[in-house]
Amino acid sequence: MRLSKAQYNEIALFISTLNPTRQCMTRLKERFPWYLNQVKKHPGSPVLLDLANEVDFSPALMARTILERSLKDQDGLTPTKPILNSMLRDPSLIPDPVLANQVYQCIINDCCNGPLVDCIKHSVGFEHEVLLREKLVERNLAFLDEDQLRVKGYDKTPDFILEVPVAVDGHVIHWIESKASFGDESSHRTYLQDQFWSYWNRFGPGLVIYWYGFIEELDCNRQRGILLSDEFPSNITTLQDCRSEEERGQGHSEKSNQNTAANSGTADKQPLTNAV
Repeated sequence: MRLSKAQYNEIALFISTLNPTRQCMTRLKERFPWYLNQVKKHPGSPVLLDLANEVDFSPALMARTILERSLKDQDGLTPTKPILNSMLRDPSLIPDPVLANQVYQCIINDCCNGPLVDCIKHSVGFEHEVLLREKLVERNLAFLDEDQLRVKGYDKTPDFILEVPVAVDGHVIHWIESKASFGDESSHRTYLQDQFWSYWNRFGPGLVIYWYGFIEELDCNRQRGILLSDEFPSNITTLQDCRSEEERGQGHSEKSNQNTAANSGTADKQPLTNAV
């Protein structure tokens, strides 16, 4: 769906009224001694998950916080981000087996954060890239995907480069980028800076498809060469369409010229008929 900026701000304002993270962390510190006591008594129970639900905090983010603090207490050094990420992706790497089980329970029961959700997001993104590829094939559009472009030596590329440009809403596009997300101001601003303008500089104007909608006011760079859509466009004009229309126009013009010539010949013969 497409939302106006006012509609999106109303939703964002409602979300901001929910319990802030600072309050959750305060309650977590208050209840943490209970967690330590319970995890000693019931090491196999999802104590950390229950605590996360009690203080209304993301289980995966809580597991990350607890894991980081635990590793720091053991070595005296703050663990690096790659180490934390690897342990969250594979809790068996955590030295403490009890903590590993607690972290695992939190990760598999978090529907918004964590490595499991990241895998789901990646899968959904790939699914929509496949959908976009199918749409391009249906329209018989010649294209190159990211893998083919990397073989050619390109390091940063959109999902698909059109080998023959097409027109959408009267705007010529050379590439299409698939985003399986909602286009809000923050994410779109980041994409513009890190991706879209780079594509524009290298390949020319293009189209970005936010499959889950976007804020309407963000579609303000059409004249500069970046179009936004929430679906694969149905009003694509190809070079073949232009040629067919041109040929039809030429055929119509030739037919008109023939009719004009025929009428002219008839007019030339008319005086002779009258004379007879």
